[in-house]
Amino acid sequence: MENISDRVNRLSESATIAMARKARELKSQGIDIISLSLGEPDFNTPDFIKKAAKKGIDQNYSKYMPVNGYQDLREAISNKFKRDNNIDYTTDQIVVSTGAKQSIANVVLSLINPGDEVIVPAPFWVSYEEIIKMAEGIPVFIETSIENDFKISPQQLRNAISSKTKMMIYSSPCNPSGSVYSKEELRSLADVLVNHSQITVLSDEIYEHINFTGSYFSMAAFPDMYNQVVTINGVSKSFAMTGWRLGYIGAPLWIAKACTKIQGQFTSGTSGISQRASLAAIAADPVVVHTMRDAFLKRRDFVIGELKKINGIKINQPQGAFYVFPDVSFFFNKSYNNYSINNANDLSLYLLETAKVALVTGNAFGSPNCIRISYAASIENLKEAMSRITTSLNKLN
Repeated sequence: MENISDRVNRLSESATIAMARKARELKSQGIDIISLSLGEPDFNTPDFIKKAAKKGIDQNYSKYMPVNGYQDLREAISNKFKRDNNIDYTTDQIVVSTGAKQSIANVVLSLINPGDEVIVPAPFWVSYEEIIKMAEGIPVFIETSIENDFKISPQQLRNAISSKTKMMIYSSPCNPSGSVYSKEELRSLADVLVNHSQITVLSDEIYEHINFTGSYFSMAAFPDMYNQVVTINGVSKSFAMTGWRLGYIGAPLWIAKACTKIQGQFTSGTSGISQRASLAAIAADPVVVHTMRDAFLKRRDFVIGELKKINGIKINQPQGAFYVFPDVSFFFNKSYNNYSINNANDLSLYLLETAKVALVTGNAFGSPNCIRISYAASIENLKEAMSRITTSLNKLN
């Protein structure tokens, strides 16, 4: 008898991981699938980072390490926060974890009690909702649309706050929409949040350096919000280090201590070799990732240009990350042969089976009218994928 806990049964599988697995299965059968489903740079980790990891192996960084990370790495992260974000975090306010996903889980599990409400602007990264559910919290979603670049307004935020609100979590640049909140937009939200000191804000900044706006601002840099904000970041996206699994937080000291306590009962410290590699990455001038950022910008412009040619697609111009998130509701209630499209789930499966392109339904991100297309792929693959998508969509009527 399979006695799975209620906790696990409440959780949904990550839609991005599920689609990536399905794409791999089809590829293993010899089917020519182009996967635009995973949020992973298609670049390799830079050589100077790999050299630092090899040096760490030779220097025997293979023992148990401090739960919250090596001191010199936390010093580098502290310097990074000051250099890039104008935020002062001491090393004791920084906790290094096995990926930004664990960083988020640490904070949520440290602060949320059963029944506490967590505000989540939609669209949102797929794991936010599930992590909140794991903590027995209640996600409260704020809907947005492509017309307002998938950003919430101060009034929407004000309306979502209740006596049970304990947290708000958002990403900028956003996965899946690519939206980037400006300093002025964050200030307008902060003007609401500063009046509710019981609310902790999780600012997920993992895509910080894949940003096409020319500027970036972190909410914790507002002096009156400093004690309410936990800043989440890591090396996976900006430095093409998804498999190294290293994320970190900067937080008020009491939250950092709580996260260290809970992490000590799960994974303890993050891999020593990953920490040595990440030290090199984080200490480097961000200019080292500009080549990758510029390549993503060219790909974004290409994909947007191709989508604009398709009748019925609604598309905005995302300012960061490596996704476009078009509204595809025009194709709902259309059909082709044995395929009937009733929603974004149907459309994603239709494109997988007819175009042989793997995408992710917007339902997974709380935006049922959209699909997420990752342009973390070669321009050759993107050209072929967009051609296939166009052909399949044009068959629907």
